[in-house]
Amino acid sequence: MAGNWKMFKNPAETSAFFEKFLPQVASATHCEIVLCPPAINIPAAVAATAGSRVGVGAQNLYWKNEGAFTGEISGPMIKAAGAEWVIIGHSERRQFFGETDATVLERTKAALAAGLKPIVCVGEMLAEREAGETEAVLTQQFDGGLAGLTPEQFAQIVIAYEPVWAIGTGKTATPEMAADAHRIIRARVEAKFGGNTAASVRILYGGSVKPDNVKGLMAQPEIDGALVGGASLEPSSFASIVNF
Repeated sequence: MAGNWKMFKNPAETSAFFEKFLPQVASATHCEIVLCPPAINIPAAVAATAGSRVGVGAQNLYWKNEGAFTGEISGPMIKAAGAEWVIIGHSERRQFFGETDATVLERTKAALAAGLKPIVCVGEMLAEREAGETEAVLTQQFDGGLAGLTPEQFAQIVIAYEPVWAIGTGKTATPEMAADAHRIIRARVEAKFGGNTAASVRILYGGSVKPDNVKGLMAQPEIDGALVGGASLEPSSFASIVNF
């Protein structure tokens, strides 16, 4: 169960969140819990979660370790700040910041080289779904990005399926629609990396996951967890998702 805070909260608000959140998930051993705050809040999150089972991640990284890349943050910097995870290829990065399948692959390799665990996002736009292109889009994103990893690299990643039309819109893919998309992705994994890898890779669903719909989503065998946006900003809201 991963939370993506996007561009919300400052360090003090981050510390206050975990003070309330951690007691509510203290007995949650059925899943891994990860929260990805803005980079400037990572040290506060790492300090607040010390000694707990909650992991901290970044929301993006650059594929070079250092250099003249103003405004960017590298994998080794994220790792040194104490984070263990990183989101890659989120639809907002693709939509607003020029992310491509090729740069998703570069960032994923860089994250793995830095010892981080990538949560790599794929998903279709509303127009693509309405045109019946969901499978084609997911196939293209997989083949253009994740298929470029070695089997050893691929074994270390988590995939997040995020239908772009369901992010922050209040629209949610039905559990069946989400499961169908997860099956498409898993079939691509099997074709490229084999049946064992397809069975073991974790595919999260992201797209307006809330306390009142998480149970139906998680009832689908194809769905291995959630990447939660807005509902991860409030401690009791995200705790109830974790404890579904």
